[in-house]
Amino acid sequence: MSSIAMLIGRVLLSVIFLQAGIFKLMNVSGTIGYFESLGMPLPALVIWPVILIELVGGLLLLTGFYIRVAASILALFCIAAAFTGHSNWADMADLQAFMKDIAIAGGLLYVAAAGAGIISLDTRRGV
Repeated sequence: MSSIAMLIGRVLLSVIFLQAGIFKLMNVSGTIGYFESLGMPLPALVIWPVILIELVGGLLLLTGFYIRVAASILALFCIAAAFTGHSNWADMADLQAFMKDIAIAGGLLYVAAAGAGIISLDTRRGV
C-alpha cells in the first residue's frame, strides 16, 4: 500500500509543476509581463530556467528518476517562488498562495528524504 501511496503522491505533486511549465511555455509574453510586475530582474531571461525547472522537475517527480535531487531543487524553487511571487501577506489570497508554496516545499522535502518508492525509475536503476 505504501508503494502505491508514494506513486500517487509523486503524480499529484508533479501535476502542479507540469501544468505551470506548460502554461508558461504557451504564454511566454504574458509570463514575462507577470515577472516584470513582480519587479523581477531580467524577466525575459529568468522565464527559461523557470520553465526548465518546472517541466524537467515535474517529469523527474512523475517518473521517480533522480527523485532526491529533483525534489530538493523543486523545494527550493517553491520557497523562492513563495517569497518572490506571494509576499503581500495583507492580501488573503496572496498569503494562501504563499502557504501553498511552503506546504508543497515541505512535501517535496519529505520526498527528498524518503525517496521515490519501489514504483519508480530510481528503483530500476538500483537506487
